[in-house]
Amino acid sequence: MSLPTYTQASHEEICQPLPFVTLQSVRVTISQCCPDQRCVWTYFSEAHLVVVATVHRPQQQQQQQQPQQQQQKERKGRKERMDEGFDWIARGYGKDNVKLLYVRREGRVHSIKEYEIKTELTLNTDKDYLTGDNSDVIATDSQKNTVYILAKRHGVVSPEDFALLLCSHFLIKYPQLTKAQVHVEEYPWQREVMDGRAHNHSFKFSPEYHHTCSVSQERDREPLVSTGLQGLRLLKTTQSAFVNFVSDEFRSLPDMKDRIFSTVITAAWQYNRSTGVDFGKIWQLVLKTIQDKFAGPAEMGIFSPSVQNTVYLIQKSVLMEVPEVSQIQVSMPNKHYYPVDLSKFEGMENIENNEVFLPVDKPSGNITGTLGRSHIIKAKL
Repeated sequence: MSLPTYTQASHEEICQPLPFVTLQSVRVTISQCCPDQRCVWTYFSEAHLVVVATVHRPQQQQQQQQPQQQQQKERKGRKERMDEGFDWIARGYGKDNVKLLYVRREGRVHSIKEYEIKTELTLNTDKDYLTGDNSDVIATDSQKNTVYILAKRHGVVSPEDFALLLCSHFLIKYPQLTKAQVHVEEYPWQREVMDGRAHNHSFKFSPEYHHTCSVSQERDREPLVSTGLQGLRLLKTTQSAFVNFVSDEFRSLPDMKDRIFSTVITAAWQYNRSTGVDFGKIWQLVLKTIQDKFAGPAEMGIFSPSVQNTVYLIQKSVLMEVPEVSQIQVSMPNKHYYPVDLSKFEGMENIENNEVFLPVDKPSGNITGTLGRSHIIKAKL
């Protein structure tokens, strides 16, 4: 025997005798009728059962209210957890790997810029994290669309200029933001040369190195611009040495007065301002400085007593030649080339080998350093 479900009824209508059912059946019936089990039932005798209740909610209304109650409970739990001594170290959200190719058409001569862009925004509230309230959230898909719309409206000149444009747009457009960050990596396309003449509209992919940049801007503050160079692999066959280092029971490497020097350079430098800067020109100047201090003049080269010394010479030259740069970080891992030991082969016991080498890229030493201007460093202390 099933218990009737009332959506609207008086107390007298609900309190009516029902045929006898077992106690177990009553529990099942009430559970189906009132999932929250707030109905009060009383067993009077073996003849009948009386259920005392007020008014049953409609079944659809019950289903809607229960998830709402559960959500409120979960939100309260999350909020209480933040009140128990927790705080944000960092938070933000954005769109990664936004691909963009921009073609500038100047008559018959075209030029291209291909970027991969990452955006990240920080709201002035954390309610999206704590309660799932998305009312202030700028969707990551909207951030992606912004990249394409601004590229169409304003064009693309350099990674730095475009990243600055995006940060400024986000902070002006959306007052609920406290910070905007944009990272851009430029793909290395070069114009093709045909029969000694630059082609009007044909390009070749030349992955010798990558131009990167990051811009971070907080509301009511100046943007911070950092530019980078990645993947520049260089090698010279002489004019490099490594001698007179610590000699103890752990040493196995001999002094090397003349060795192959090879590395893959990563560099990143920060600007002391974001306006009135020719970012493209400075990037080319830093690239040339790295190549000059690594290779030296074409005929004689430049001697490197250690990778550390080469790192310092590059950084010092950049800071001396580019006043817009406040600091520069350079990383130069060693890509080793060791002479192959041929002395164990017949007839080659006493033959010097300075032509056949074994490339060994792992493990490798890694030399890094960050050099800045003294007055700026002291001002930050």
